[in-house]
Amino acid sequence: MRKLAGLVATAAILAGGLITGVNAQETIKIGVTQPLTGAFAASGNYVAQGAKIAEDEINKAGGVLGKKIQLIIEDNKSNPTEAVGTVEKLIQKDKVPVLIGAWSSTLTLAVMPKLEEYRVPMIVETSSSGKITTSGNPYIFRISPTSAMEAKAFQPLVAKMGIKKADFLYTNNDFGIGSGAEYSKMLKDNGVAVGVMETMDPKATDFSAQLAKIKASGGDTLFVTTAVEQLTLILKQAKEQQLKVRIISCGGSNSPDQLIEQAGDAANGSFHTAFFPPWFPEVTKNPDVSKRYMDEWKKRGNNVGGLTEGFRGFDGVYVAVAGIKAAGKAEPEAIRAALWGVTVKGIYGNIHFNKEGPAGKESGQNVPAIYLVTIANGKVVKTSF
Repeated sequence: MRKLAGLVATAAILAGGLITGVNAQETIKIGVTQPLTGAFAASGNYVAQGAKIAEDEINKAGGVLGKKIQLIIEDNKSNPTEAVGTVEKLIQKDKVPVLIGAWSSTLTLAVMPKLEEYRVPMIVETSSSGKITTSGNPYIFRISPTSAMEAKAFQPLVAKMGIKKADFLYTNNDFGIGSGAEYSKMLKDNGVAVGVMETMDPKATDFSAQLAKIKASGGDTLFVTTAVEQLTLILKQAKEQQLKVRIISCGGSNSPDQLIEQAGDAANGSFHTAFFPPWFPEVTKNPDVSKRYMDEWKKRGNNVGGLTEGFRGFDGVYVAVAGIKAAGKAEPEAIRAALWGVTVKGIYGNIHFNKEGPAGKESGQNVPAIYLVTIANGKVVKTSF
C-alpha cells in the first residue's frame, strides 16, 4: 500500500509540475530536478511536495513581477546521467531562468558543469558535499549546510555524549564520503579514536558484513550517513545482530517519524541530526513560517514523516522567487547577480549567501541551524545535551 501511495504521489507531482493550467507565456518558470524514483525517491518526492506548497502560496499572494510562477519538476531518477538530462531539458526546452536541485551531492555535482555552460543559477536545497561550493562555480547558491558545517556544529556534543571510539557506515557516494571524512576528522581532533569506516552501495539492502565488522571493532558510537530507506534497514539489522552501540545518523535526511513507523523498536535510542525539527517548531528561527508550512503539509495529507525533507523544496522556491524579484526580470544572469543580496525568512532560518570558493568564481553558501534529536519509546524527543 505504501509503495502504491508513493507511485500516486510521484504521478501527482509530475503532473502538477508539468501542467498547471496557466498559459506558459503568463508564467515565470522555475526548474526543479529531484529523485522522484530510484534509491532516493522518498526524499525527492518530499522535496517536490514542499516546493508545490510554496508555489501555491506565492501564486495565491499574486506571484512575482506581476506573473504567476510555474514549477517544472523533472525526475532525475537518482542517477547522475539522468540528472544532467533533466537540467539540459529544463534549460534548453523549458527555458527556465533558475533551477532548484538536485538532492544528492553526486547528482548536484553531475549537473554543475551544465550550469556554467548555459549560465543558469541553481538553488541547492539539500546536497552537503563541500566540493559543491568550493570548486569555483558562480551559478551555485546552496541553502543547506555542508558536511563540514554539520560536523562543526556537532563538536560540542562529543564530550557531553561521552564518545570515546567511533565507527562509520556511509553510502559510497559524495554525500556519504564527504560526511564520513568531515565527522572522522572532527572526532580525531577531539581525541576520539576512529575504528572501522565501512561503505555501502546506495542501492544495497543487506548490511550484515559491515555490521559484523563494526561489532568486532568495539566502538561505543556508530555514525551512519545515508537516506532514510537504507537507515531503516540498518537499524533493523543492527538490532538483529545485537549491536550494542549508540547510532547517530548524519546528513539531516533521516525522517525520524518514518523511522519510527518502519523500523519500530529498532529506532529507539538512535540519534539524528536535523535541519528542521517539526516536533518543536518553536525553536526554529522563524516559527511562524515553520507553522504555516506544517499546517499546509498536513492539510494536503502529505506523509508527516516527510516534513523534515519537504521544507527544503519550500525554502528553495521562496529563495528562487526572491532572486527573481530582486533582479526585476526573469533572466538567468540578472537572477544570479541578485541572489547575492537577498535575505529570505525561511525554515532554514534567515537565508542569505556568503561567498565560498576561488576569488572571482565564488559560490553562495547559507549558514542554517542544525539540531540533534533522539527517538525514545517510539517518539521523537529533544536531546538533554
